[in-house]
Amino acid sequence: MSLCLMLFPVCPAGWKMFSFTCYLFSNKIDSLENGRKDCRDRGADLVIIDTVEKQEFIFKTIKQDIWIGLNDREKEGTWKWIDGTPLTVAYWRTGEPNDGGGWGEEDCVQIRSGVNAKESWNDVLLFRSLSNGNHMYVPERAHVTLIRSTT
Repeated sequence: MSLCLMLFPVCPAGWKMFSFTCYLFSNKIDSLENGRKDCRDRGADLVIIDTVEKQEFIFKTIKQDIWIGLNDREKEGTWKWIDGTPLTVAYWRTGEPNDGGGWGEEDCVQIRSGVNAKESWNDVLLFRSLSNGNHMYVPERAHVTLIRSTT
């Protein structure tokens, strides 16, 4: 008799898996900072979009505008993800990022729902992200590996 171990990637209940990563699409709406805190409390962080496939998956699943983990807070015009990696692929709306067009520095990014997926990113004023600019957000985390033994 031989023992066989089988590995299965799984996500927590209520999360969706895409490309071996887990995403939570809830109806929770909050400021960017509170959304990020909630993500981190769940062992996750705001979603990082680094492929067209992930952009399309996120876009097709959302029903409202969402926060993503991209900002240029350190240096205006230098966009970085929350893990510190630089932006390499972008899906900005026409005319974006525009840094507020004279209304102030727009340092945070949202995906606008109901538009073209490949032109859906919008930079947003930081004060809006802290107060009345509440949006949904998508926590992203690594999957858990479930080990099952069979004989």
